[in-house]
Amino acid sequence: MALSPKAKWFSKQKHKREVSDLPDSSPLTHFNEQGRARMVDISDKPETKRTATARSTLLMKSETLSLIKQGKMKKGDVLAVAQVAGIMAAKKTSDWIPMCHPIALSGIDIQFADNGSNELYIEATVRTTGPTGVEMEALTAVSAAALTVYDMCKAAEKDMIISSTMLVTKTGGKNGDFHRQDS
Repeated sequence: MALSPKAKWFSKQKHKREVSDLPDSSPLTHFNEQGRARMVDISDKPETKRTATARSTLLMKSETLSLIKQGKMKKGDVLAVAQVAGIMAAKKTSDWIPMCHPIALSGIDIQFADNGSNELYIEATVRTTGPTGVEMEALTAVSAAALTVYDMCKAAEKDMIISSTMLVTKTGGKNGDFHRQDS
């Protein structure tokens, strides 16, 4: 089977730095001494209260957004189903993302807003008390919710765009708080 030009380009790329070239204080903690992937040991980290909020945006025709808001999509209540999908996805993040730890989540909240025209915003806030953060759970929640909106609306519009998926805030942990400035 012949490789596409893009696949050939990717196969030729080399890592710019070897793991052994990184300083001891490297933030790349998911590599062992042999430079192979590992799950970081968090057993000695203190439990702290942690939160993370992520957001995703869907761009669509105003008619599609109107159908969603009026509850007139053939598959049902788009936002209710997307909300449940986001919650379920957050709880299963470690099943999807190989180096994520299974985390006992204490809260997941998914909210929706729109610009009144052609953008639907999905925001997820995830909470836990534990030794590791919930950024990936929040990002997974908004991603699954956005994909669910797409799935439920694709009969009405196939060229919707899922864009701008990002971490908005995070609190807790040794690295402190993060608040995106451009959100």
